[in-house]
Amino acid sequence: MNKKSAFLIAPALALGALALSGSPALAADTASYQTTLGALNGSSASGTVMISVTGDQATVTEKVSGLAASFNGQPYPHVQHIHIGAQGTCPAPSADTNGDGVINTTEGGPAYGMIGTTLTTSGDTSPAAGTDLTLAGMGSDFTYQRTFTLNADTAASLKAGKAVVVVHGLDPATLSAKAQAEPSDLVPSLPLAATSPALCGTLAVSQMSSMPGGAPGTGVTTAVAHSSTTAGPDAGMIAGGSALVLAAGGALLVGRRMSTKSVKD
Repeated sequence: MNKKSAFLIAPALALGALALSGSPALAADTASYQTTLGALNGSSASGTVMISVTGDQATVTEKVSGLAASFNGQPYPHVQHIHIGAQGTCPAPSADTNGDGVINTTEGGPAYGMIGTTLTTSGDTSPAAGTDLTLAGMGSDFTYQRTFTLNADTAASLKAGKAVVVVHGLDPATLSAKAQAEPSDLVPSLPLAATSPALCGTLAVSQMSSMPGGAPGTGVTTAVAHSSTTAGPDAGMIAGGSALVLAAGGALLVGRRMSTKSVKD
């Protein structure tokens, strides 16, 4: 390689190395959490949740099955949340303090806490949307996927291992006669079954980057907003470093051609 070739390639390689060396530090701002959802109140349902966080952007991927299927002839709306600010656990049977056979949302509160984030299908994800049935997951089986801005309180609870996913909505027919006659502790105009927890799981740090793929089930399927954020903040830096390395290769080729031409001349 002649001096002209070395002069052309060295700055490009140096810049590429600098861009690539910055990626590990940026990757530290990325984390994943997951949980297996367990049945509450005899729901016989099951599910899995994965949350990938990059900066203040969270992508939630969830698959559930076996929930109550319909309500008044329509797909059953299952409101769901990330609960925070308590023990970070799912309630034990002893949480049923009034003895009606159902752990309602309030009775489960000391274990999983208040609503930090509402897992809505669109729009508002704050606690204010916590009982909005129009933004809930629908039916017995559904796949939920959405990216949104994560609030600071929920982010802190995730890092502390105290964030809990709770999916609400029971089949009234499975409840005791006493419980079937009771109103919801959250929305008195609704029956107790509508807002009582059916699934629960504490989120823990995951070593997986994503959940296994598959065709969405019946019910809620939402497109991932801001999908470019899921690649991580270091993706652009890596791409930039690769481009610079390619540029260096081009400079070397040009240098060789120039050198060959000089010899011929």
